[in-house]
Amino acid sequence: MSDHAKQPSGRAGMLSLTIKERAALYAAYMPHVKGGGLFIPTNRPYQMGDQVYMLLTLMEDANKLPLSGRVVWITPAGAQGNRQQGIGVQFDDNEGAAAVRAKIEGILGNAMKSTRHTHTM
Repeated sequence: MSDHAKQPSGRAGMLSLTIKERAALYAAYMPHVKGGGLFIPTNRPYQMGDQVYMLLTLMEDANKLPLSGRVVWITPAGAQGNRQQGIGVQFDDNEGAAAVRAKIEGILGNAMKSTRHTHTM
C-alpha cells in the first residue's frame, strides 16, 4: 500500500491509496464499520470525526475511485503490537461508497469470513 497524502488548509485532506494485493485489501478493509471503511496508513495528524477525501485504486483497475468519509479509528505511532500508524475511515452514506464497498467485498469474497488479523482488529 502506498500513501500519497496532500493536506489542504483546514482539516480536510485528500488521500491517495493504491491496494494491489488481495491480502493488503483484506488487512485494510473495515467491514465491522457501518457502511464499510478502510484503514489508510498515514503519519499525518487527524482527529476523530475529520472529513477525509480519498482516491482509491484497487488491484489492476486503472480507474481511481473517489470516496469520502470520516475518521473513526486512529492508530498512533508506536502503537502496541507493532501496528501500522494510520487512520480508519468510515465511508459516507452515498451511492459511490456503496459501489466501492460492493467492489471490495466482491474481490474479498470468502476471505471476509477469515479470522486473520487486520490493521484494526
